[in-house]
Amino acid sequence: MNKEVKLLNLLSVLAALGFIAFALFTALFYPPLISIDNLFIITVCMTMAVVFLFIPLLYLKDEGRLPIPFAKRLQKRAATASLATASGPPLLDAKGRAMPADVKSMVANMGVKPPKDS
Repeated sequence: MNKEVKLLNLLSVLAALGFIAFALFTALFYPPLISIDNLFIITVCMTMAVVFLFIPLLYLKDEGRLPIPFAKRLQKRAATASLATASGPPLLDAKGRAMPADVKSMVANMGVKPPKDS
């Protein structure tokens, strides 16, 4: 199964490169670049290239070989948000009022347990 997936991904990448090459060929060797026909051909070729590159990129992402920029930062934010909105006892101030959500998230980030009122 692994060989078939690699072969299909290779064929998809080759097809995408073929569409990109055809778009470049059209842009370079047909003189009126800004004619409706040339713009249409270039747009269709680039759209097909994106379609053919989408599946191999998703495969690389699932395998962990494609680094996603800012992914760790987004995961950290999601974890912080889930901690802040976790269902637990509400944080209370000295007068017994509930603390705002941003204060609750700051306390969760510090890892300090809120003091218990007796």
